[in-house]
Amino acid sequence: MEKQISILITGSNGQLGSEFQELSSVYRSMAFDFIDVEDLDLTDKDSVEEFFKKNCYDYVINCAAYTAVDKAESDEETAIRVNADAVGLLGEVTARYDTRVIHVSTDYVFDGTANRPYAENDKVNPVSAYGRSKLKGEKLLSENNPDSIIIRTAWLYSRFGNNFVKTMLRLGKERDELRVVFDQVGSPTYAADLAEAILTIINKTEAGKNKFVPGTYHFSNEGVISWYDFAYHILDLSVTECKMIPVLSEEYPAPAPRPAYSVLNKGKIKEIYGIDIPYWYESLKKMLDS
Repeated sequence: MEKQISILITGSNGQLGSEFQELSSVYRSMAFDFIDVEDLDLTDKDSVEEFFKKNCYDYVINCAAYTAVDKAESDEETAIRVNADAVGLLGEVTARYDTRVIHVSTDYVFDGTANRPYAENDKVNPVSAYGRSKLKGEKLLSENNPDSIIIRTAWLYSRFGNNFVKTMLRLGKERDELRVVFDQVGSPTYAADLAEAILTIINKTEAGKNKFVPGTYHFSNEGVISWYDFAYHILDLSVTECKMIPVLSEEYPAPAPRPAYSVLNKGKIKEIYGIDIPYWYESLKKMLDS
């Protein structure tokens, strides 16, 4: 019998981690362990060291993150500890055990002033505490475990956890009208598609179809849309009679500035790993149907 590929999923109770749990039964060649903060505090050096002494993995997929974007503005210290220091520690420890890391990052490492999709080597310039913490995590991981892949994504949503799609569905039922910004554009990402892409990378690597190519990649669904248009289609597909009103970002000030343009260039991940990326509308329909 072939040896199973051993994979640790951190942050397993979040949106992306929950999608990995759903997919785990499909990938029979992979043996998964799922942990969250109550199982292992990734900011605790002694605990992390002890955990990896006892447990051996081929891959760690790091979905653990501090994602309270606005709260991070007044609590940057915690954001740095979780999104940067813990990621650096994970890199340091996994490198000792020849474990590869696939880490999920964000479009917030960019300032959102571009007029074409961001490539992986474009200049980073985070304008929020959350973005700064995630960028620092990328750098620490790359330094501490060069055999790592960083995947930046944007506008993540899922059947699980809290996200824009579920918020719109709830508010669409509760209110007669909704005001949503139309001057921020990007590409939504269905977490199930991202999870599938990551497991495809591992599968192709282990099957010898691809080399494992460390570095930074971008992944979101295909297509470009504003938050207003996204909300419109969410409610349209869920047959909710709620009036939609487009507004400017300045009418909805938030503690953390949002990138006005969050479109990511996915050419690299498609070329190197042959990843087939669905169009955002098809993925949204799939999620709502499920």
